[in-house]
Amino acid sequence: MASMSSLKMISSLKLSHSSSSTTLQTQKKVGSSLFQSLPTKTLNFPAALVAATSRRSTNNTTITAFFFNNQKQHQDSKKPAKVQELFVYEINERDRGSPAFLRLSQKPVNSLGDLVPFSNKIYSGNLEKRLGITAGLCVLIQHVPEKKGDRYEAIYSFYFGDYGHISVQGAYLTYQDTYLAVTGGSGIFEGVSGQVKLHQLVFPFKLFYTFYLNGIPDLPADLLGKPVEPSPKVEPSPAAKAAEPQACIPNFTN
Repeated sequence: MASMSSLKMISSLKLSHSSSSTTLQTQKKVGSSLFQSLPTKTLNFPAALVAATSRRSTNNTTITAFFFNNQKQHQDSKKPAKVQELFVYEINERDRGSPAFLRLSQKPVNSLGDLVPFSNKIYSGNLEKRLGITAGLCVLIQHVPEKKGDRYEAIYSFYFGDYGHISVQGAYLTYQDTYLAVTGGSGIFEGVSGQVKLHQLVFPFKLFYTFYLNGIPDLPADLLGKPVEPSPKVEPSPAAKAAEPQACIPNFTN
């Protein structure tokens, strides 16, 4: 026969086990109630992910995953991937008081800190349509006497009437071609990116631009056309220069 002390020990163990089981069941019920009270959301997972999770579950492995909706990446995936070329002539017709030279350096030669605000007219690459204007600012960074020119940091925009505008920024060297970054736009150019090649024809009166644009729908025919070969002698058509209705875009910026 078992001793009284042995019986007491067994009874104590049974009571302890019973108490632990009761506590555990209570915790499970509370946890279940809390879980059921939480808002739920149905998640749809790719078949490959479900299969992988099923295989891991057979190995008694619990996997908790968190998924974040990257809205920007989703939006970017919808942007057109092709690069579109846009050709624009910028011509200073000496009727806008542009450019203005502000010698903040107070030195007799072009020096760091001098400012050049400007605004010129722009025409389509085929010179058949008035498109609008440029408007911006150049900050002189370096005078380069051996190349008879200067280096500017340029920040400006091309305004295309109702179609919107394109903003650009970058180096403008008066003695060679440069590329500027397309930093954004509005209207049909909203979300645009890319770059633009600046080809100077006559400083600072005639420039030819080749835009390489990403992330926007197809450009309207009003802005396109086979470009005239760049030359210091190019001029807009008389109708475009006069901004006749058939030779300008709707509500062009003036």
